[in-house]
Amino acid sequence: MKYKIMMAGALAALSYTNVSFAQDSNPEYVSDWWHQSVNVVGSYHTRFGPQLNNDLYLEYEAFAHKDWFDFYGYIDVPKFFGVGNGNDVGAWDDGSPFFMEIEPRFSIDKLTGTSLAFGPFKEWYFANNYIYDMGDNKANRQNTWYMGLGTDIDTHSDIGLSLNVYAKYQWENYTAANEDSWDGYRFKVKYFVPLTQVWGGNLSYIGFTNFDWGSDLGDTAGRSSNSIASSHILSLGYDHWHYSFVARYFHNGGQWEDGTELNFGKGNFNVKSNGFGYYVVVGYNF
Repeated sequence: MKYKIMMAGALAALSYTNVSFAQDSNPEYVSDWWHQSVNVVGSYHTRFGPQLNNDLYLEYEAFAHKDWFDFYGYIDVPKFFGVGNGNDVGAWDDGSPFFMEIEPRFSIDKLTGTSLAFGPFKEWYFANNYIYDMGDNKANRQNTWYMGLGTDIDTHSDIGLSLNVYAKYQWENYTAANEDSWDGYRFKVKYFVPLTQVWGGNLSYIGFTNFDWGSDLGDTAGRSSNSIASSHILSLGYDHWHYSFVARYFHNGGQWEDGTELNFGKGNFNVKSNGFGYYVVVGYNF
């Protein structure tokens, strides 16, 4: 989706939740290790671009954790249902045909046959986060690769916690000035907190935050060298169905400076890149 960066960390944690539910009740799935779902996602006031965006779209989501391989990924079809605000374009109206994000991590411990655990650090990974927005032309396309080091933390509780730190290589970026360069860093924290059983399902709180800094894009008027996207999720999961509500706080969302005045040919407007956006997700696991 144009200007959208990831739902991934939050929904990855949601996938962990769904997997644990599946193991409890042993429902039938297509694969015993490749866990997947189809979701309908409604978004309101997301701030990855300089203008507020609302959309209703279709999503395929997958999660796997087997031996040395840890994976999360999704593919969105923006504005699949033809619903959105005036800033929203998608697959059927000259917008992006699809937006993809994958987060493969490869266990250094298991691949080398050596335990690198110490203190609270259970396992170490070569961590990646690849984002591709197909767009309908170069000006509407993003192609970004984050690469670095990840780890899982032993919390001595049911709380799941992982950390990743990346360097970023930026190919296409909607024709922004930082294309085709190494450009900044990201620190990602994800955690999952099981809460209680309610209405026959399992209620959980999920947190996911990206801290981006060190980008040369801050040298461009109206843009920022840093940004934060912090998601806070309540998830209700069953064997096959899951439902979640997401409140996501943006600071300089999409590396746009809040309050900057811009004009894209349809009159002046002020960037609103600070504040909350919201998502509602309904999905079926198979």
